Amino acid sequence: MQTSNSSTESRSWVHSLSLGALTAMLMLTTNTAFSQARLHGLFSSHMVLQRDMPAPIWGWASPGEVVNLDFQGHSLHTKADAEGSWKILLPPTPAGGPYSITVRASNTIVLDDVLFGDVWVCGGQSNMQYTLQMLGYDEPDSARAYNGQLRFINVSVDLDYLPKKDIKGGQWARSTPESIRNLSGVGYFFGQYLQQHLGVPIGLVSSNLGATTIETWMSNEALKAFPQFDAITSQVGRLNKSFAQLDAELKEYRKSWDRDYYLKGPGIEQHWERPETDVSGWQEMDIPKFWEDAGLKDHDGAVWFRKTFDLPEGFSADTFNIALNQIDDYDITWVNGVKVGESFGNRNWRNYFFPASILKPKGNVLVSRVFDIGGQGGFYTAPFWGNPILNGKWKFKAGLKIDARTFPIPTVPNGSFFSHPSLLYNGSIAPLMPFGIRGVIWYQGESNALPGRSEEYAGLLPAMIRDWRAHWGLGAFPFLIVQLANYLPEAQQPGESSWAELREAQMKALSEPHTAIATAIDIGDANDIHPKNKRDLGQRLGLAARKAAYGEDIVYSGPVFQSCTIEGDKARVSFSSTGSGLSTTDKYGYIRGFAIAGAGRKFYWAQAYIDGNTVVVHSPDVPRPVAVRYAWADNPGPLGLCNKEGLPALPFRTDNWELSTAGKKFVFDEHGF
Repeated sequence: MQTSNSSTESRSWVHSLSLGALTAMLMLTTNTAFSQARLHGLFSSHMVLQRDMPAPIWGWASPGEVVNLDFQGHSLHTKADAEGSWKILLPPTPAGGPYSITVRASNTIVLDDVLFGDVWVCGGQSNMQYTLQMLGYDEPDSARAYNGQLRFINVSVDLDYLPKKDIKGGQWARSTPESIRNLSGVGYFFGQYLQQHLGVPIGLVSSNLGATTIETWMSNEALKAFPQFDAITSQVGRLNKSFAQLDAELKEYRKSWDRDYYLKGPGIEQHWERPETDVSGWQEMDIPKFWEDAGLKDHDGAVWFRKTFDLPEGFSADTFNIALNQIDDYDITWVNGVKVGESFGNRNWRNYFFPASILKPKGNVLVSRVFDIGGQGGFYTAPFWGNPILNGKWKFKAGLKIDARTFPIPTVPNGSFFSHPSLLYNGSIAPLMPFGIRGVIWYQGESNALPGRSEEYAGLLPAMIRDWRAHWGLGAFPFLIVQLANYLPEAQQPGESSWAELREAQMKALSEPHTAIATAIDIGDANDIHPKNKRDLGQRLGLAARKAAYGEDIVYSGPVFQSCTIEGDKARVSFSSTGSGLSTTDKYGYIRGFAIAGAGRKFYWAQAYIDGNTVVVHSPDVPRPVAVRYAWADNPGPLGLCNKEGLPALPFRTDNWELSTAGKKFVFDEHGF
């Protein structure tokens, strides 16, 4: 399946995806008959349900079966519909617990230690997904770590062409020193802040994945408003089949297709997958690379690849992972003659987990039969995303040759976790609905900024917010956005910046009601796209929640640009969210980060000083200024402008000149990341 092109995202996201995460959606089949009633995967002991609103609980049973639910003296019941689905609404319940919930049908399910409080969804890419363990953070306060009023569930990543009904996996956990190591760092600090401030239970539903673009988290319906996605939305619409349906069709198709077309040729007949195969006449190729680029021209069909590898020193796990990333188009893979996996689809990611018992300390033989159905073929994902087993020299030999014009091709699920529009929405967000929530915190955008699609983001993010709210059916619930951190080398001269333009696009989403932003402009890391300071960010999100979700009259943000007036050779900038007044962290009162331009649109670094609740900006190089920018860079360096509450000013520009990313939009790439 396919991905985004952020080469600076951690490769660990790809290699941590289990074989189940890559294939479970291909192995599940729809079943409308249930021998026992079961609950949706979001419901388990230790969960938090949303307080003060009807709380839906739903699941599946045999069609027509009566389902009873007992809760705090309430006896509720319903009947499963023709497809086996049922749903019961618990009455609005104030914060509190723990409670027990009993579901009775042909079987009995008991949920213990259930709390009612506020539930927040934690969405986005790797900076949201980054766990406390990845941050190297150990909570020093044991009372905070053992917080029974903070609960979370990590939703297992899943994807599909159509919205799924259930999550693939996940289990609610109470906050303990051990459990929180696997919790989103941003989510943890946000949840702790809210729980301590509100004094009510907080539940975090963490559904996110590193390296992902925003369009992967948007529904097909939302994307139809944007013509650049027409090729994807129309294809999915015409197909109108889930991964499970396509897999079932492929299984049936292969009964004759394997025999007549696919599993043929000398490699199959002579069992080239066996370790004892004579490979003295095989050639060598550096992988990853399309084989056409390595000199194997005009060959469609099978090419067999082989290499040996040793176990890492000290390896003692029960399972082993072979990560082959993306392959054009199909593959079957063996280790020491044992088949460990196979996949179809050139955009799909290959991660094969298998019992380590088939391995030897030295000289394990890895064989992959790669099958190309036309165009380019081979292992192709950039080497950055590779690993010592994948990257490097492989022996290869051509096998079955086909005529791509006449070879029958089955329709298979084919799309990357990281960049294929709507797949993550369908697999990892749609199944959460209509679970009761208080709101969403969202940290994403790097994978749209890096390829320079920042201006496009200004339309996509508000569309996604509106779409999630419409599908959830809870009205305009609060949606809190993290503005991207400073990253990459500090700007030496004022200039254009896709990172700054993405931050502006995030600000434009504040036109949607009940939204707020928490900036990370001052707590990033020039050398790390995953800055470690998630504590301040979580607390800033908590402040934003107090304002947008709980209606508190507080200063939750640093100064926000309001207006600019030209006074001769100076520009005077006014702000909202000044709180107790403007301030600077510089002991000499200097304010860095301002640039000023005249009619020629060339920006120069400017001198700036605070004058009451305004900032005066000027430069001897610009005698007649017309525009001011602040912190307008991938990394503007150290900044000092803030309010007296200590919250940093947000980046801005006063001009409306065409952006450097104007017109750059999503383009479907057959071999996209």
